[in-house]
Amino acid sequence: MVSLPHPLPGAVGLSHLRAYDWEAADGVCGGSPHLHLVCTEAYVVTGGEGAVQTLSPRGFREIPLAAGSVAWFTPGTVHRMVQGGDLRVTVLMQNSGLPEAGDAVFTFPPEVLADPERYAAAARLPAKSGPEAEAAARRRRDLAIEGYLPLRAALAAGDNGPYLEFQRTAARLVRERVPAWRELWRAGALATAERTGAQLAALEAGEPAYLADADAFDTGPSREGGWGMCGRRTEYEVPGATVHQDG
Repeated sequence: MVSLPHPLPGAVGLSHLRAYDWEAADGVCGGSPHLHLVCTEAYVVTGGEGAVQTLSPRGFREIPLAAGSVAWFTPGTVHRMVQGGDLRVTVLMQNSGLPEAGDAVFTFPPEVLADPERYAAAARLPAKSGPEAEAAARRRRDLAIEGYLPLRAALAAGDNGPYLEFQRTAARLVRERVPAWRELWRAGALATAERTGAQLAALEAGEPAYLADADAFDTGPSREGGWGMCGRRTEYEVPGATVHQDG
């Protein structure tokens, strides 16, 4: 089994983002719309301003973002980070390790989503840095916007059918990855919760021997300026989280 000692609190994943300022087809600057299948994501805004656009069974919503604000969205919620001016966000991800292992699906058009190989090629970045990576990240964002705008329009018209079909298609795309995800979950989030249970039992029994293992840890960025889904990404290689393969 995978071993992930000393995870961050709650076995969350951590990164920092500077939202893209690329203008999309609808005249809005921002990142690539996508959803997560099993992870809740939170934005803690540390500077600038902007918004996060979401699609859910309750329709379209645009949540303003400014320094000090916090927004989060549960699995299945399509989200798009929108740049308003120097937007900077600390991202907290549930089940650290799963988002980096592929728990995200872009809102590409249906014909791309229907072909796993075509989807993988469109989602993959050919390099981790440089002009080629930037161009590919922007093409990926534009393709996600191409599929996102019809989903949003349909929801605005009262038709949630295309959005629900996108969710189902996304689930089919990641199905084969679930066994590997389960191992990461067991070693990270589940193990952390079980450890707390054991500690509570020890306290109740008056035998807190586990406190002898108390320690402190620190780290710095393992990679800066990656090409993430929503913006330029600063990553932290901490226990329980893996570094993005494609930015």
